[in-house]
Amino acid sequence: MPLLTHEDQIVAAIRQIIRAVDLHSRQLVNGHGMTGPQLAVLQEAERLGPVSPSALSRAVHLSQATVTGILQRLERRGLIQREQCVADRRSVLVQTTPVGQQLLTASPSLLQDRFRDSLSALEDWERLQILSTLQRVAALMDAEHIDAAPHLTSGDIPTPIDDLPAQTP
Repeated sequence: MPLLTHEDQIVAAIRQIIRAVDLHSRQLVNGHGMTGPQLAVLQEAERLGPVSPSALSRAVHLSQATVTGILQRLERRGLIQREQCVADRRSVLVQTTPVGQQLLTASPSLLQDRFRDSLSALEDWERLQILSTLQRVAALMDAEHIDAAPHLTSGDIPTPIDDLPAQTP
């Protein structure tokens, strides 16, 4: 078998990353019925306590529209509840339900959280080198203009959370 060129080795490494993200996304959906962004929103809703959708959107680095859709799906499943804010009746606050808390207890950590932990163990110069290299790779792929949140998730994973019946505590 011929040796791979450096270019082919780089493409293969990128493919490994894509496959790792895809496999993790599929395992999360198949094992827990939710996507990475859905789990991230649920985790942040639990961490922040009663929180406005806009603050939640900022915390998870996703657009307000994306978070609104995720909250609708989580609410249909009984994992969160939205209530009118007592101090400002125009505002709504989101909080996890006991069912949502149970799901969080059984859920794995998000891939990007484990990756961040691994990165934080590196020296600062190593992190900067990786950042610079990945930014260059994005530019070489004409992808530097693509908006991306700091979530490692596959874009084409189905969201079976929509198909699951609502649960009661």
